[in-house]
Amino acid sequence: MRPPLPPFTYETAVQKVRLAEDAWNSRAPEKVALAYTPDSRWRNRNEFLTGRDEIVAFLTRKWQREQNYRLIKELWAFGDERIAVRFAYEWRDVRGRWFRAYGNENWAFDENGLMAQRHASINDLQINESGRLFHWPLGRRPDEHPSLHELGL
Repeated sequence: MRPPLPPFTYETAVQKVRLAEDAWNSRAPEKVALAYTPDSRWRNRNEFLTGRDEIVAFLTRKWQREQNYRLIKELWAFGDERIAVRFAYEWRDVRGRWFRAYGNENWAFDENGLMAQRHASINDLQINESGRLFHWPLGRRPDEHPSLHELGL
């Protein structure tokens, strides 16, 4: 199957978002980094990264710190070679405290469908374990699991 390439339609943008969600839920930094151009530029919160090596190092640190990570992404808007998403993810720290992170990302792609730019704004909210909403085995979110919209997030 051919990966979604620009220019995006609604259907291919939705597909691209789900593929990104699935990759991040794998928590495999090297695999995730392959979706980005070799010189991809990121802003993630207050960190600025350039290139796959920095992306791999960042994601490795992230998933060591953010345990039991489960993510849902949702298409917000799209253009020919750009996609905007909103997302939420839940994670637990080494002390056992649970958090839900809320954020928005703006993506720009090259002609091969690789992400050349990623700008992410993210806020964390500490939650009680009983307040968790993302309950599936680690890995890909099951198709039947509610979306952000369905969860009211």
